[in-house]
Amino acid sequence: MALSDTRLRTMKPEKRAYSRSDGGGLFIQVSKSGVKSWGLRYWLNGKQERVGLGTYPSFSLADARAWRDDCKALSARGLSPMKLKRGDPVPQDATPAARELAHAFIRNWCLKTHQRNAAQERAAVGTLEAFAWRWYAEIVEPSNSNPRNIKRVLDKDVIPAIGNKLLAEVTLDDVLAITDAIKARGADQMALRTRNILKRLFAYAIGRGLVTSNPAAAVEAKYIATAKSRDVALSQDELGLLLRGIYQSSMKRSHKLALHLLILCMVRKGELIGARWDEIDLDRAEWSIPAERMKKDKAHLVPLSRQAVAMFEELKSLAGGSEWVFPSRNTLKKPIASSTLNVAVRTLDLDVQDFVIHDFRRTASTHLHEAGFNSDWIEKALAHETRGIRGVYNRAQYAEQRREMLQWWADFVDSQIEEGRKVIIGRFGKAYQAG
Repeated sequence: MALSDTRLRTMKPEKRAYSRSDGGGLFIQVSKSGVKSWGLRYWLNGKQERVGLGTYPSFSLADARAWRDDCKALSARGLSPMKLKRGDPVPQDATPAARELAHAFIRNWCLKTHQRNAAQERAAVGTLEAFAWRWYAEIVEPSNSNPRNIKRVLDKDVIPAIGNKLLAEVTLDDVLAITDAIKARGADQMALRTRNILKRLFAYAIGRGLVTSNPAAAVEAKYIATAKSRDVALSQDELGLLLRGIYQSSMKRSHKLALHLLILCMVRKGELIGARWDEIDLDRAEWSIPAERMKKDKAHLVPLSRQAVAMFEELKSLAGGSEWVFPSRNTLKKPIASSTLNVAVRTLDLDVQDFVIHDFRRTASTHLHEAGFNSDWIEKALAHETRGIRGVYNRAQYAEQRREMLQWWADFVDSQIEEGRKVIIGRFGKAYQAG
């Protein structure tokens, strides 16, 4: 029995999705949640294909029947409505009449379907709170190593302030009110982190066609928080932003790897740039720094993650046979100058608050503590002195625990670099994945 508008309006959801035919392959499917979607089955070159139009009542019964007729006219000429809707090009061997019909179909139905579905999604998105939890479920949880931090920000500062506003109605002033309130309680860095989270949330909404502007992007980081040297622990967002900026910059490849290794190995800058190849055992994945090069005059063992091993392997090919891991540009007989990496960092134009290279160590320590790792393991990784009986054991062991911890940290850093966006970081990226 053919469909009617009255029948379409009165169709109710059931325990399972079901469909009703209008004839000629056209049908309406009703989901368990009550969404009614148009579909068409047709034959092409002896095979059955299926294509969808959109939802009812966004597309009326009259729309659906006209669409069915156009689809059948295409399939009769050997063209696939399913492929055209998917965005495939019109076949080169199609006749002029068939090509004209295909282009009319794309204009009349493919573009219209996208526009109407986007409009329907914009109308359904609702409040910022509703969209924030959708973003959290779709993007944050699957791709973020520690989504609880973002959940806390949403729960504590964002949702109470603007959760009941429609997403498209959130303004620059709303974002500033939130960051100002956080700064008023003496938490400048948390204010900056909150702004960054809102910036990512609205970037996702723009990508979905739900809003056209990002109110958080208009708030410059330097006006929210200016960190003091030695007081900085980079947030997850800033860590990813920094490393993406490093790898996309024009600095020397060896300098990019050096900055990445400083973060992964948790060593001091001087300990890294003074590294010699006879200290590094790539087979055992260990770096033994002799006592004379350590701040406390005690030898220090650094277990190397898979990522760090792969980076050192690449650096060996770049070192030109020098005994130094980071030889000077002018001579292979000396390492790079102590200021070289600082200068490289200062050339980066990034939306990250002021920091110094030494703060990489504090960043690693902060995130490892937040992840629940043992403080003794972290202190040992930083080559900090621990006094008393615990210090004796600390100096002697924790090698395996630190190896596992530093591998976790390297994987965590990787996830911040990618975080929904791919960045080419080089050959070592493939090398360690096989390990």
